[in-house]
Amino acid sequence: MLLSIVIPVYNEKETLLEIIRRVLASPVEMQRELILVDDCSTDGTRELYSRLPEEFPGAPIRVIQQAVNKGKGAALRLGFREARGDIVLVQDADLEYDPADYPRLLAPILQGEADVVYGSRFAPGGARRVLPFWHTMGNRFLTTLSNMFTNLNLTDMETCYKVFRAEVIRGLALKCDRFGFEPEVTAKVARGGWRIYEVPIRYAGRSYAEGKKITWRDGIKAIFAIIRFSLAD
Repeated sequence: MLLSIVIPVYNEKETLLEIIRRVLASPVEMQRELILVDDCSTDGTRELYSRLPEEFPGAPIRVIQQAVNKGKGAALRLGFREARGDIVLVQDADLEYDPADYPRLLAPILQGEADVVYGSRFAPGGARRVLPFWHTMGNRFLTTLSNMFTNLNLTDMETCYKVFRAEVIRGLALKCDRFGFEPEVTAKVARGGWRIYEVPIRYAGRSYAEGKKITWRDGIKAIFAIIRFSLAD
């Protein structure tokens, strides 16, 4: 069985090599492939790709470089199309999410209990960095609004850690190019009637000074995405 780990990358020069090390060191007893989709980075990240064979000899890493910046959703769609695995996992290129949690994320699918697994930053049981109050409230508001439309009871719709059986993610007609991916994929998974599990994860969130990119404007767009994709046929 093959695990495809799709990593959208945009201006992550300081963290890219370390996250690859952590992904390759994750305690998963499966073959894996890493698919890096660079969304037209401008900070020197692209200069690192030529070093990967030397840094990680023999590692199953593929790099796809977008010619123009299209957004996280577009990068993920491309990564999903290129994925050859039986299971597909989304990993951010920063260090907020810990690949040591992979066994916990994969277990419900490997045990035949789930088709989709979300890693929750807010479910009890996972260590996490204390976040700014309004950032947390914003995440919980978006999750609650999404739940109202999808009839799910998720605690963290906006989480990066989403894991899919390959047939699930390949069967979704995704459209959002940017951060609207999260509510869109949630709405379409819910509409498909797939079995969804949620597990607690560790989380070390970055501040904006440390490079966090999502802003309140993305939150506004997420509200419209929740409504749009929950009501669409």
